[in-house]
Amino acid sequence: MNKSELVAAIATDTDLSKADAARALDSVLENLTRTLARGESVQLSGFGNLSVASRAERVGRNPSTGEQLTIKASKAVKFTAGKALKDAVNAPA
Repeated sequence: MNKSELVAAIATDTDLSKADAARALDSVLENLTRTLARGESVQLSGFGNLSVASRAERVGRNPSTGEQLTIKASKAVKFTAGKALKDAVNAPA
């Protein structure tokens, strides 16, 4: 499912126009991004948790040459699925 398909599904489920559904989805994504950029976590009951994890600087290898290189420290978004989502994914088809 891509963004336009998700917007269409939201519009169908909520009786909103596609433009309103797109604005709503954009607002949700912008707010998630801003919250995570501040280093805060987002908890969506029944769906899961989004948080920011720090990755330490580490040594890696260039797969083409085998040369060692330093991979800089960075932050990554971590997603932990909630119980309801796990149950839905693991339910028999």
